[in-house]
Amino acid sequence: MPIRWTHTIDDIDWHELEALYRAAPLGNKNADDLRVAYANSRYRCFAWEDGRLVGAGRALADGVDCSYVCDVAVLPSHQGTGVGKAIVQQLVDLSRGHRKIILYAVPGKEAFYRRFGFLRMRTAMAIFPDQAKAIADGYVSED
Repeated sequence: MPIRWTHTIDDIDWHELEALYRAAPLGNKNADDLRVAYANSRYRCFAWEDGRLVGAGRALADGVDCSYVCDVAVLPSHQGTGVGKAIVQQLVDLSRGHRKIILYAVPGKEAFYRRFGFLRMRTAMAIFPDQAKAIADGYVSED
């Protein structure tokens, strides 16, 4: 069955989205936090197949200067099928017109995002709740 695309949070089952993030795997994000994060995101993209949520992503954006694409998650059964690529492309297209589009990626996935024109930033910095774990996982370095 073809993928159905939506961009609204009106009919989202937040527990289903929570399960998608766990399965992707993109971490343990609880349903209440996801509801807040998606409600505060300017752009959202959801992929459905046979009434089941198979992919999602969002972008925080201010409408002028910066759009930040994040939290792109796809069920393992649909990874490699183009669903993730379509989610990122839709979020990039929705973000056009911003002076910059930024993306935060899982280490090792950079090549996937280069296909959309993303380049590594040399000046990005971050503070994580567990800095040592973020360093060990390859998200940041002390140099």
